[in-house]
Amino acid sequence: MPNYTFEDYKKAIKAKYEEEKNGEYSNNLNSPTSANLRNLCIKRFETNNSKDDLITFKSFFDFPFDRDNRNLYGEIELNKLTAVRRFLLNVTESPAEDTVQLAAILVDLQPRPFKEFQKQLDPDEVKLIEELKDTNHDKNGFFSDILPDEVETENFSNSKNEESEKDENEEIKPEEAEEVEQDENQDWETIPRGISNISTPVKIGRGGKDGMKKYFVIAVFLAVLIIVIYLRMSQKDCMQWTGDHYEKIERSKQGFCDTYYDARYFDLKKIEVCDTTKFFDNNGKAKVFYIKIGNSIECYNQIAPYPENTQRFLKPITQHMIDKYLSERPKCK
Repeated sequence: MPNYTFEDYKKAIKAKYEEEKNGEYSNNLNSPTSANLRNLCIKRFETNNSKDDLITFKSFFDFPFDRDNRNLYGEIELNKLTAVRRFLLNVTESPAEDTVQLAAILVDLQPRPFKEFQKQLDPDEVKLIEELKDTNHDKNGFFSDILPDEVETENFSNSKNEESEKDENEEIKPEEAEEVEQDENQDWETIPRGISNISTPVKIGRGGKDGMKKYFVIAVFLAVLIIVIYLRMSQKDCMQWTGDHYEKIERSKQGFCDTYYDARYFDLKKIEVCDTTKFFDNNGKAKVFYIKIGNSIECYNQIAPYPENTQRFLKPITQHMIDKYLSERPKCK
């Protein structure tokens, strides 16, 4: 499971901002003035009951959100929103934490706040677990609860532990006092008997449940890793990028795949834009996707991982990028 940093969180917010500029609230985000951000803030919080979001609002503005007085934002509050604007437009590189957290709400980044963002799984792990839900590998719903939150441990208890809890409320006889004192000073570690019988600990003392949780999480991680390796080795087909499109190749001919066949991205094509290229549909949604390479951009027909480096992802085109890099487009042939 990756260890996401606050820098990753800020990058995710800015990437989401680029998407939201063409979304439902494009009027507020294409020109993120303090007034537009104030109006968007009101819209975001009108039906927002998230405890974390309301805490962020109060921390940023120094007063709680009140639906009845939602328009009471004065000059001080507008000046504060200037910091959010500067962050979204990359004017400042070191914004305050409250500024970043409010920006996440305005662009509707999920998950948020940062403490929840850190818990998310790597995209490859999410994809794997979703696939497992639809296959025989997850007949008992083993992975059904992994995606939303942290992995929860089972309630490891047995009759001996129940008796111990019951005995705590009973009076200790004088002749037993010395023996009890020795037991209380001993910090027992919980050691699982084996993965097949992981729900039966050898002994649980102080810190035992935390120890068992750690072993359980490790066991789940190893199980996922083994399944990832198995699924990767069992896939038959690969796809290979050939300049401007993918070609499907049988694995028996290719050997180890650099890129496994994925129907979602197989129709990806690099496109050459011209003066009649339609970048947006009738609803203003992007039809062209880009990646910035040096001082220019490359355009593609759908959103997907960048084929030359799948660690990067194509983004929806924006009018700003068109004006900056594609203003002088050749005539279509």
